[in-house]
Amino acid sequence: MTPSQNPFAPPKIEPLLIVISGPSGVGKDTVIQRMKERQLPFHFVVTATTRPPRPTEQHGVDYFFVSHDEFAEMIEKDELLEYAIVYNDYKGIPKAQVREALASGKDVVMRIDVQGAATIRSICPQAVLVFVTTRSEEELVLRLKARKTETPEGLKLRIATARKELQHMKEFDYVVVNPEDQLDEAVDTLLAIIHAEHHKVEQRKVTL
Repeated sequence: MTPSQNPFAPPKIEPLLIVISGPSGVGKDTVIQRMKERQLPFHFVVTATTRPPRPTEQHGVDYFFVSHDEFAEMIEKDELLEYAIVYNDYKGIPKAQVREALASGKDVVMRIDVQGAATIRSICPQAVLVFVTTRSEEELVLRLKARKTETPEGLKLRIATARKELQHMKEFDYVVVNPEDQLDEAVDTLLAIIHAEHHKVEQRKVTL
């Protein structure tokens, strides 16, 4: 009797494409970093960007930092799953990286802005979209101010954009609140979502 003929056989576990999104300042990168520290068995997508690295960021680890000419070449060669202008810089997801990870059977986790998440949903309806947020708008604004990485004008733009992006929460499958002092709880909630998805009778089948 083959597994497909066995009524007691569980569904085949399919690799998931998990999109972690949300406004700037909610801690998407922090959530991803804690998942890596816990050595979870996922492939974490490295995004390409034209913005300069921050002091603690490493090329090929946090992002692929590329020039505008290099990014334009990636667009021309159709090497990006999606790309967008984010705060005057380009960001994009390398297509081959995602396909290779899914083919290996690994769940793929990508961090992406709200606009990019909508693009991924349009080209891959079976992606799992998770919206990360804070407990309140006030907490989000305080986090953005505390980073001190933008000019006053840049900070004002990020706050205004964040308020707009919060309105798109209902377009996602799940929401995870990431309070300032409860990072591991937020990661545990995300892992519970992934665990539940793998136990669905009808598995998501990702095709790209």
